[in-house]
Amino acid sequence: MNKSLRQLFTAVLVLFVILGISSSIFTAIVPDQLNADSRNARSLYRTYGTPRGAILASDGTVIAQSTATNDSFKYQRQYTNGALYAPVTGYFSITHGIGPTSNGIENSRNALLSGQADALLWERVKAVLAGTQNTGASIETSINPKLQELAYQLLDGKDGSVVVTEPKTGRILAMVSTPSYDPNTLATHTTADANKAFQQLVSDESNPMLNRAIRQLYPPGSTFKTVVAAAALETGDYELDSQIPAGSSYTLPGTNTGLTNSSSAGDGANGKISLEDAMAYSSNTAFAQLGVALGTDKVTAMAEKLGYDKSITVDGTTSTGSPMTSVAAKFPSDPTDDRLALASIGQGDNQITPLQSAMIASAIANDGVLMKPTLVDRVRSSDLSVISETKAQVMSQAFSADTANKLTTAMESVITKEYPSLQIDGVKVAAKTGTAQIGTDNQSIDGWILGFAPADNPQIAISVVVHNTDVFGSLAAGPIMKSLMEEALKKQ
Repeated sequence: MNKSLRQLFTAVLVLFVILGISSSIFTAIVPDQLNADSRNARSLYRTYGTPRGAILASDGTVIAQSTATNDSFKYQRQYTNGALYAPVTGYFSITHGIGPTSNGIENSRNALLSGQADALLWERVKAVLAGTQNTGASIETSINPKLQELAYQLLDGKDGSVVVTEPKTGRILAMVSTPSYDPNTLATHTTADANKAFQQLVSDESNPMLNRAIRQLYPPGSTFKTVVAAAALETGDYELDSQIPAGSSYTLPGTNTGLTNSSSAGDGANGKISLEDAMAYSSNTAFAQLGVALGTDKVTAMAEKLGYDKSITVDGTTSTGSPMTSVAAKFPSDPTDDRLALASIGQGDNQITPLQSAMIASAIANDGVLMKPTLVDRVRSSDLSVISETKAQVMSQAFSADTANKLTTAMESVITKEYPSLQIDGVKVAAKTGTAQIGTDNQSIDGWILGFAPADNPQIAISVVVHNTDVFGSLAAGPIMKSLMEEALKKQ
C-alpha cells in the first residue's frame, strides 16, 4: 500500500472511530439531555402522543386524566374541578412542562405517569411485543373528595389552607390552598393561550400557584403552646394541675415590651395559673414564662421531634420524579430570652406550615407518635396490577403516650371551657386555637386552629389557617375545623 492510500485509510478509520464514539455518546450517554431539550420537537410530540396515567381520589374519582384529541399532540391533560385539586395534582403543560411551580403529583410521580419508570419496563416491553401503545401508571391518592370539597368551599374567598390527616397512618385526607388556580388553563394545546394563562398566574399578587399547605410559612400563634406544654410535661416536673407563673402582664426579659392576655381568664389568680387552664384560656403570660423557664434546648428539642427545622417529603422520590416537599418549619436558633418568650407563644421568629401544624395535632392524637405524611396510597399499571403500595412509617416518638393523654385533656378543656360553640354533639373534641399577630404594628391576624376528634379515639386531625384576617383564630378557623370534623365523622 503506497503512502497516499495509507493516509486515506487512516483518515477513514479515524472518521469511523469518531462517528462510533459520537453515536455512542448521543445514544447512551446524553439521551436524557436531548429528550429534555426544549428544541427537541420529537420528544415533545412523543411525550404528548402517549396517554399519561390518571390521578384518582381515594374513592376512585378521577381528578386528572389524558383524553384523546384531534391535533398533533394526540392527548391532552384534563383536570376535574381543577382549582379544587390543584395543590394535589399540580399541572402538566406543553409550554411549561412540570416545572418547579408544579409542586404536585404530576411532578412527584412523573416517571410513573408517563410510563417511563423502571418499574414499568415490562409494561413497555409488552406494549412493543403486542404492537400496542404504552400507557402510564395510575396514581391512587389518599384524598377524600368530600373533605377536600368542603374545605375548599369553607375557605372560598379567603387566603389560607386546610390540611386533614389520619393520625394513625399519616395519610393526607385533604390538602387545600386558596386562592387556587385551574390547571386546565395551562394544559391547553393552544400555546398562546397557555403562555398567557401562565403569565397571568405568576404575576397575580395573590400567588394562586403557591401550595400554601406545604410551601408557605406562617407564625403559628398560640397553637405552638401545645409544643411548649409537651416539653414541660416530658420533663416530669410539671402536671396539668401544676401552678405556673402567669399574671395580667409580663415584661419580656431585657426589654420594656409587655405581654398581655386576650382575656382576664388567662391571668390566673395571684399571679399563678394551672398548666391546664393556661392552655384552655391561652395564657400568653404563662407560656412565655414557661418557655423561658424550660430553656431553649428543651423547647427546641421538642419542636424538632415534631418535625421543625427539616423539610418533609410528602410524596415521591428522585426515581419517580421530583419529590413533593414542604418548606422547613423554623424555630429561632439560640434566641435571647425575650425572643424565646415570643417564640414560645408562636410569635417572633417562629414559623410553621399548615402541614406541620396538622402533624403536631396528629402526634398528640397518636400517643405521641409522629407519622410520615403521605399523599399516595398505591400505584397501578395499565392492567390494574399494583406496582407499589404506601405503608405507614413512623418519623419519631415525639413524646410519651402519657404526655399525649395529658395534652389531649388540656385541649379538650380548650373546647369545653373557652369555646363551647366548637363542641360536636356526642363527640369529644380536642383543639388549640391561635391568633398570630402579623403586619405593620401587628394590625392583622393569621387565624389558626389545630385539633382532632373523637378525642378518646382519634380518627381525624385537622389544621386550619386563615391569613390576614381581622378576627381571632377561634372565629376565623374554628368553624371550618368543626364542619370538617362533622363531615368526617358522619356515620356511613
